[in-house]
Amino acid sequence: MKITRETVLYVADLAHLELPEDEVETYRQQLDQILTYVEKLNQLDTSGVDPLAQVVAAPADSATGWRSDETRDAGISAEALMAAPDASSPFFRVPKVIERES
Repeated sequence: MKITRETVLYVADLAHLELPEDEVETYRQQLDQILTYVEKLNQLDTSGVDPLAQVVAAPADSATGWRSDETRDAGISAEALMAAPDASSPFFRVPKVIERES
């Protein structure tokens, strides 16, 4: 797959990145190399390989140190709220970051 200059600029625009002209060609080459490598990996026969959800296999028993997956209080909410400029427990307001300036 060949990545074009226009594709790099389009992706940069989606990510709200301003790329200097001299970096566009660098990123084009790097993205092209990545996708070429992925195409090469897609040619491998993985029919006998079980899919993984994690890179490290889960231990057979829970005595090996893995903690259960449950929510817990980190104990820093009061400290974070004290440092926030616009706090109303248990929340604080932050500036919008999804709107784009023209």
